[in-house]
Amino acid sequence: MPNSEIIEVQRIVSVLRRKVAALRLHFGDVPDVRRLLNDVERLDIDVNELRGNTSRPRREPQLAEVVMIPDAPYNPDLWHGADDEGVGGYRRQTG
Repeated sequence: MPNSEIIEVQRIVSVLRRKVAALRLHFGDVPDVRRLLNDVERLDIDVNELRGNTSRPRREPQLAEVVMIPDAPYNPDLWHGADDEGVGGYRRQTG
């Protein structure tokens, strides 16, 4: 079953490649079309990698270790001299 699904996805990616090529003829080599072409290439690569993985046994996902974060506030000294990300240093230290 998975192999037939992969073949179908490959066929669809092939159709998509032709449609994006038609868009390129219509709109030219603009960034939007180049991104679409790149996306189609990525899809093709991923499908081919999946096809290579169909013979391998599936691994069960590993459970991540749960890290408990306390609700208590952090020590304010921890943030001494730090700027808020993206604000650009509005609390810059002098001296």
